[in-house]
Amino acid sequence: MSKNEKWKPIIPADKTLPEFTPVSLILGLILAVVFGAANAYLGLRVGMTVSASIPAAVISMGILRYLLRRDSILENNMVQTIGSAGESLAAGAIFTMPALFMWAEESHEVAMPSFTEIAAIAVCGGLLGVLFMVPLRNALIVEEHGALPFPEGTACAEVLLAGEEGGAKSKVVFAGLGISALYKFITDGLKLFPSEVHWNLRSLRTAFGLDVLPALAGVGYICGRRVAANMFAGGVLGWFVLIPAIVLFGGDNMIAPAADRISEMDVMSIWGSYIRYIGAGAVAAGGIISLIKTFPVILRTFTKAVRGIGVQRQDALRTSRELPMGAVLAGVLLIAVVIWLLPSVPVRLFGAMLVIIFGFFFATVSSRMVGLVGSSNNPVSGMAIATLLIATALLKGTGMTGYTGMVSAICVGTVICIVAAMAGDTSQDLKTGFIVGATPMWQQIGELIGAVVAALTIGGVMYLLHAAWGFGNSSQLPAPQATLMKLVVEGVMGGTLPWGLVFCGVFVAIVIEILGLPVLPVSIGLYLPIHLSAPIFVGGMIRKLVESQKADTEEAAALKKDRVDRGLLYSSGMIAGEGLIGIFLAVLAVIPMRGGTVAQYIQLNFSLGNAGGIVFFIFLLLSFLGIVRKVR
Repeated sequence: MSKNEKWKPIIPADKTLPEFTPVSLILGLILAVVFGAANAYLGLRVGMTVSASIPAAVISMGILRYLLRRDSILENNMVQTIGSAGESLAAGAIFTMPALFMWAEESHEVAMPSFTEIAAIAVCGGLLGVLFMVPLRNALIVEEHGALPFPEGTACAEVLLAGEEGGAKSKVVFAGLGISALYKFITDGLKLFPSEVHWNLRSLRTAFGLDVLPALAGVGYICGRRVAANMFAGGVLGWFVLIPAIVLFGGDNMIAPAADRISEMDVMSIWGSYIRYIGAGAVAAGGIISLIKTFPVILRTFTKAVRGIGVQRQDALRTSRELPMGAVLAGVLLIAVVIWLLPSVPVRLFGAMLVIIFGFFFATVSSRMVGLVGSSNNPVSGMAIATLLIATALLKGTGMTGYTGMVSAICVGTVICIVAAMAGDTSQDLKTGFIVGATPMWQQIGELIGAVVAALTIGGVMYLLHAAWGFGNSSQLPAPQATLMKLVVEGVMGGTLPWGLVFCGVFVAIVIEILGLPVLPVSIGLYLPIHLSAPIFVGGMIRKLVESQKADTEEAAALKKDRVDRGLLYSSGMIAGEGLIGIFLAVLAVIPMRGGTVAQYIQLNFSLGNAGGIVFFIFLLLSFLGIVRKVR
């Protein structure tokens, strides 16, 4: 008997508890919609998303156990399984699909993507991500139980097991949600103070600023000091090294792709015309480097998964029951035909074949990577970039050029991106279920339902956000990842990229790799405005401050862990709160009223300026520390 067969789940296989119930389904779908919308807003604003499994588990525990008086750990697990599907699908969609909106704004040759088109692409990607994970479950979750830790999945199981703490923990999440929602409404709704503070540093020939928003500080805390510091280092490189150098050496010259003299351009114009392309090259290289470094592991896992497709375990145990392999294969083939024939998905047979081949490959990659480093470090954007580079070149070779080829490439990339994100999330949820003793088949069905509902929701959310602020050109929604994907496709299809700047970024990434630093965080910091990486760095330093507490005794170690965990839950609540109010403000921004909109009507006639933004941000950080240190 192998070490994996010795594992005994918390709920034995011969014991049956309520699991896939109407209550768990409804609550899970509500959380899928909420966290999906919040993650879509966060990703479009900062280019990063966060896992919702743990906060969903905490909220589920608080509602089911303490409000509804239902005492089934498997039912709680089902809620977080369905709820986390929304955020992972949103993460895959917003990294690519806004490019379609941008092209529609730029050219009459491209129609605005319809709700049906967005929903169809998202449904196909979401269902494929779950179905591709079914044949991988035994190899990655069961056989390698001792080798692959699956950090979020294991942590989520610990939260579910700590049932007596569920009520207190859920209060922390809701506290973060409420405070963040109020803060966001005051700054971006009432406009009492600016959410972005900015200073021009003329003596240094650059500028500095930060978005004083709770979600960014929360992202920094969740990522930790190291990742946050690397992102900020990339921002410092771009804004305090490259921009001053461009201003110093550029002078009165007019250098493409900008159409103005450098001496006449402001800092943001220089960033948009030059630094953004350097950062794009660094991010693309970072994603490809990450794939190359993990290629041996990817190849082994992929080979093992292919060999195990036809091997179906005949196991009568409840904890080993999965979706039938015949149904999985039939579902994959049906989705491939839908992708090929559905008018709202502009992908031909060749593109549908690319989706299936790349989809299963990157589902394998994503699940393996998530098992090793967690969902937050899953290089989904790197996989999407690699897919877009290859798919765009192949489509161009088959005669699909211009906007038709670019739209098709983005649709292929969107499905692959969603597949990778969904496969990673599903593997984490299946790991949690493996530990607590859930029924894999019910979890897989729950993921499929959650993916469909989230896919139907994401189209409305994207239309709402685009109508309110637009993608790519707005400080509210810069859509950094989608803008990068758009540039990649345009560059391959039409040769419009300033390749000199892009290759500067590529070699910056190579230097970072030679130094032994994480390439992607530094590259993302270089690509994003420093206004985003600065508050993320502040959140990371708060995490460092909490973790610096001495733990020389068992009691001190437990206290330290409790404070770190409370910070993670509070951060998750802050991200969700800001995302939800962001959606609410978008609704107000499209409702007409008295020659304007409701959003304009509720704005105050005065502002506290940069000083007010800094003061309120300090109060927010103090509330953060107060919540974290409030431990019984």
